[in-house]
Amino acid sequence: MKNKLQESFGNIDIYLFDQLLKGTFDDCKSVIDVGCGYGRNIVYFLKSGFEVFGVDQNAAAIGEVKKLSKQLAPANPLENFRVALAEALPFGDYTFDVAISSAVFHFAKSEEHFDRMVRSVWRILKPGGYMFARLASNIGIENLVVDLGNGRCRLPDGSDRFLVDQQTLLDYTKKLNGQLFEPIKTTNVQNLRCMTTWCVRKMG
Repeated sequence: MKNKLQESFGNIDIYLFDQLLKGTFDDCKSVIDVGCGYGRNIVYFLKSGFEVFGVDQNAAAIGEVKKLSKQLAPANPLENFRVALAEALPFGDYTFDVAISSAVFHFAKSEEHFDRMVRSVWRILKPGGYMFARLASNIGIENLVVDLGNGRCRLPDGSDRFLVDQQTLLDYTKKLNGQLFEPIKTTNVQNLRCMTTWCVRKMG
């Protein structure tokens, strides 16, 4: 028998699932997954009547997400899913209630690129909207990463990522006129890499 939770929620990010359990997005209607991949984080939203959008730089992934949307939510327009970069989102200002960005921001090539990515996602959020982001960080492994310059670091697992620390996320929250709707949380995977959850509400 197929796991009923997986059927309802897909292979959803556990920290996004936590926000669903808490009812954070209960009054929201529109959601965009920036860097949606093959749609693992949008199954619940499609099945629950949200207006769902997604972008990814991988055209094959967008093709599969369109199939997923057609299967789970036939009324959800397929043109909601587009090939695009996080730093150049093809949507107007103040469009969405929720923006998801899971494992995307840490692919920034520089501090300037990271800034453009974050501000692009922030721009399309409505006032009062929610940004849920998961990204690599150096929190807890500061002495184990190798600085490659301009925010890029080599992790103990051998991968190169743009890494943030807690102060960077707090500073951005303030600069964006946002407010944390969940404390910053970091998962340390045996000192090989760390993933941090950054949840910010747009206050104006």
